[in-house]
Amino acid sequence: MSKQIIYHGSCCEIDKPEIKKGKYNKDFGIGFYCTVLEEQARKWAKKYETSVINLYEYNENPQLNIKEFTVMTEEWLDFIINCRNGKEHKYDIVIGAMADDQVYNYVTDLIAGNITREAFWELAKFRHPTHQIAFCTKKALETIKFVKAINIKGE
Repeated sequence: MSKQIIYHGSCCEIDKPEIKKGKYNKDFGIGFYCTVLEEQARKWAKKYETSVINLYEYNENPQLNIKEFTVMTEEWLDFIINCRNGKEHKYDIVIGAMADDQVYNYVTDLIAGNITREAFWELAKFRHPTHQIAFCTKKALETIKFVKAINIKGE
């Protein structure tokens, strides 16, 4: 990834992204989450009464500490389990597939001992491809520049 357009689905225009600690722990920890998949951003935005897709230009900075999961692996799964359990990591940016609601239900079942890792992978392989980029530090946010916001309510 060098220079590209990325998307953030929201309830409003976000021309100055911030990292805010939320009520729940997310896949890659605290951060500002975007995706390269416009349709996925639309799904995120449609959760709100006012639906907005924010577009940003992302310019990769190789000096940042970036972790990219190109496929769903045991390492990816363990990373998500740790982040969802509140464990912090050392990365500025983390990139990879999402553990969407259904996949996270499988993760919860795995943690609880209700399914095995083998069963998790069997269930997870049938999910649609997803993608997320978590900008986890202020330095990471400096790599994105607001382009525009599109109100998609009514689409």
